[in-house]
Amino acid sequence: MNWGSIIWQQFGAALDLLDDVIRACPDELWRDVVWDDPDGQAYGEFWFIVYHTLAWTDRYVSGIGKGFVPPAPFIAGALPDEPYTKDDLLTYLGQCRRQCRAMLEALDDEKAAQPYVFPWGGEMPFAELMLYTMRHAQEHAAQLSLHLGHKTGTAPDWVSRARSDAAQE
Repeated sequence: MNWGSIIWQQFGAALDLLDDVIRACPDELWRDVVWDDPDGQAYGEFWFIVYHTLAWTDRYVSGIGKGFVPPAPFIAGALPDEPYTKDDLLTYLGQCRRQCRAMLEALDDEKAAQPYVFPWGGEMPFAELMLYTMRHAQEHAAQLSLHLGHKTGTAPDWVSRARSDAAQE
């Protein structure tokens, strides 16, 4: 039994729900404030929560602590001049999804036990970090889905297992 493949089925489902939520968001809600953020309104907007989810997924799945830089056109540590587009974030989601699946399906005991050191202190085994990251993605996908449900009266359906890669293209 390959535990990484099993974990992928659930991690992939969380990312697929996020994909569904992005696609279901009407343009007029892309900058909707989901919650008040103490760092500023934009940090609580729909688009930014999507970006935040993907950037942390990318950082943790890649195993990069200090020195993580998201791919262009994304920036770390500051807001862009304009919100990221759905297309940009869907492309980033696809990259994260492929990276996550490849990493989990190749996960062996040595990599699973490897400590991940957080840049701000503390550490956890890499396998636990993957479960932590999956929970983070699911949390935000669910929050955004709930927001859409309240605003539009409809929200994406539950995703029980990761969809095939062919369904993502």
